[in-house]
Amino acid sequence: MDKTYPDARSALADFLKDDMIIMSGGFGLCGTPQSLIEAVRDLGAKGLTVVSNNAGVDGVALGILLETKQIRKMISSYVGENKLFADLFLSGELELEFNPQGTLAERIRAGGSGIPAFFTKTGVGTVVAEGKELREFDGETYVMERGLTADIALVHAYIGDTEGNLVYRKTARNFNPMMAMAGKVTIAEVEHLVPPGEIDPDAIHTPGIFVQRIVHVPGAAKPIEKLTTRQRAAA
Repeated sequence: MDKTYPDARSALADFLKDDMIIMSGGFGLCGTPQSLIEAVRDLGAKGLTVVSNNAGVDGVALGILLETKQIRKMISSYVGENKLFADLFLSGELELEFNPQGTLAERIRAGGSGIPAFFTKTGVGTVVAEGKELREFDGETYVMERGLTADIALVHAYIGDTEGNLVYRKTARNFNPMMAMAGKVTIAEVEHLVPPGEIDPDAIHTPGIFVQRIVHVPGAAKPIEKLTTRQRAAA
């Protein structure tokens, strides 16, 4: 079954609504679904809860949805690269549910695997555990964390076929594969779109059963958060 759409906007237009929960993959700016995020901005949905490891940087990736104030709440781990995020949070315009990074990853994986909750030692004795159930196992205290799912998961893959099988490249495998499992509807932008059968089955990271819609984004922009260079050695 061909799951491709002509562009990011058409892939989202009939489904995106105000007040939805959206997962957005990637790590820093690596593997972020930039074209899909731009389509969310252009379609104008507001009051969104966004699950993402971080919120991009100012003016890039999820940073553009902060600029338009379409995000009501972030469920995140690392938020230190975005000044606007800090300003909106400190002014009370943005709600934040803060998670240890491993806990966030496991909450998403659990949600995609049909696991409603799990216990972890991370966060016990800190503000992370406030208001949550604590339980002892083998003499150690654990905090209960809930699995996470989303109305829409937006992911970025290096290669995909028209049936939705996906391959991620290097750091882009952070959060994208588990989010693809945790969305009620998963929309993937792919850099290289190929016919079914072109991808070695052993190389597939996300099976097409988890992906409902595909957008081809050849030549996708890959911004760099912090460019560090050094002088080349003399020839």
